[in-house]
Amino acid sequence: MKNIEEINKDSVKKILTKKKIPEFFAGDTIKVGVRIAEGKRERIQYFEGVCIAKKNRNINSSFTVRKISFGEGVERTFALYSSIVGSIKVVRSGQVRRAKLYYLRNRKGKSARILEKIKKNIGIDISEQVAENKIGKEYESNENKLKIEQKKENLIKNKVTEIKTELKKKELKKEKK
Repeated sequence: MKNIEEINKDSVKKILTKKKIPEFFAGDTIKVGVRIAEGKRERIQYFEGVCIAKKNRNINSSFTVRKISFGEGVERTFALYSSIVGSIKVVRSGQVRRAKLYYLRNRKGKSARILEKIKKNIGIDISEQVAENKIGKEYESNENKLKIEQKKENLIKNKVTEIKTELKKKELKKEKK
């Protein structure tokens, strides 16, 4: 007989096969595509703001996004694996030291700003990394390794051509003298 935890883990795996959820943390500015049903039609409305809290609780995982709208602070809590959440995109990563940023509620203007985290990985677009199952990660890591190797080869070729052109220029200058 299965535990509730096992059932929750299975449902999370099933959801992750259908939609990609990027890796984001508190302090990141994210853009959440929310599905809104109006009568028979369905549309996506984007809610962009700073993620001030994230709770990792299997199927019950949720995150809170805060934005300033017409001078008034608006917060919205989303269930991470809900069907209402159409897409999540990380606009920029924030550099913070806390897991919950509730102190931003009391701040306005410049004091409510968050520094941007600068990620230094050459050849890999970190905003596109996605939390997937292990098989997907292995495939992705192999693919990234190939891309990195190709970029290294291209850089080496470019350097070699630059050095050759510099040598030719020096030889031409010597011949002119």
